[in-house]
Amino acid sequence: MYNFRFSVPTTIYFGKGQISHLSELADFGSKVLLVYGGGSIKRNGIYDTALKILEDAGVTVTELSGVEPNPRIETVRRGVELCKEQKLDMVLAIGGGSAIDCAKVVAAGVMYDGDAWDLVLDPSKIKKALPIFSVLTLAATGSEMDCFAVISDMTKNEKWGTGADVLKPTMSVLDPTYTFSVSRKQTAAGTADMMSHTFENYFTKEPGCDVQARFAEGLLKTMIKYGPVALEDPDNYDARANLMWAASHAINGLIANGSQPAWCVHPMEHELSAFYDITHGQGLAILTPAWMDFVLEKDPSTAANFAEYGRNVWGISETEDEKAAREAIAKTRTFLFETMGLPENLRAVGIDSEEHFEVMAEKAAKGSVGCFVPLTKEDIVKIYKAAF
Repeated sequence: MYNFRFSVPTTIYFGKGQISHLSELADFGSKVLLVYGGGSIKRNGIYDTALKILEDAGVTVTELSGVEPNPRIETVRRGVELCKEQKLDMVLAIGGGSAIDCAKVVAAGVMYDGDAWDLVLDPSKIKKALPIFSVLTLAATGSEMDCFAVISDMTKNEKWGTGADVLKPTMSVLDPTYTFSVSRKQTAAGTADMMSHTFENYFTKEPGCDVQARFAEGLLKTMIKYGPVALEDPDNYDARANLMWAASHAINGLIANGSQPAWCVHPMEHELSAFYDITHGQGLAILTPAWMDFVLEKDPSTAANFAEYGRNVWGISETEDEKAAREAIAKTRTFLFETMGLPENLRAVGIDSEEHFEVMAEKAAKGSVGCFVPLTKEDIVKIYKAAF
């Protein structure tokens, strides 16, 4: 385990009715930018509740609506402009990871003299940000408690992650009842997303990281237990609550610091989303088993890692590592595609040709240097083709 710094400054208010704590935004100023997506928060009543609390607290609201599922830099720029023009004090996102990611880069863009896209391409330029707050309505990305954001420029077919400590939200409200109305598709995709975050941190060759590994396995077992429950019983509070809290811890540094290699499945999926604008969690689900199969073949020493995963998460009793590894991968595939009903291949999400695989793989390879098993452009093309 190597040296690391761990800091989670975000105040979490977890549970029913915790949105009342939005009144605390008055401690940070009197004017807030409210960032949200397509309007579901108006249909489910969260919007009206939030506005009433903010009004009673003396906080004036300016709105940035219509944030895309893969948030666009154009929307970020609109938010930055609104904040600068109206001298807003802080940013509040109500929604899932897309709204929160957009809010984060808006908050940093306000404090930067150049174009906000610079901050996406070069995180080192993020020095300051307005205070960031969130009310979470979709358990998936963990953006409510981490320092990361992912923004797209679809005019260039580019989707990049950025991050800085100042992007960690000041406060986040996590009310599991707000996820009761999440669709089967998004519930399944969100579960795949949080599992992928855990996998990216869990599969490492760094020795001596038992604490991180055991935490990761507990999170994966929780996701595997409650993902199907949430699909069949959307209003099950325990299922929604456990998924929500697991998603937050999958990426807030708890299981990453001291052991984390560079990520590789996410860079591959970012290219899929950049070219085809697919649902992020679905893309991750499609790629993950294909990646597992490939790296096991490329580096047989990883059989020990996959076998450990299989025994500790799936309860596999096979003593031979390679057999246990293949059984673990098979169980992962069955869970994602059969139990959770996620699309099994790229054709199932509308990708009908291999036209862009070469350029996508070249960019993904650059974004995954230092990952668990190093991948070349040619390797990633093979993974795309295996998932096709």
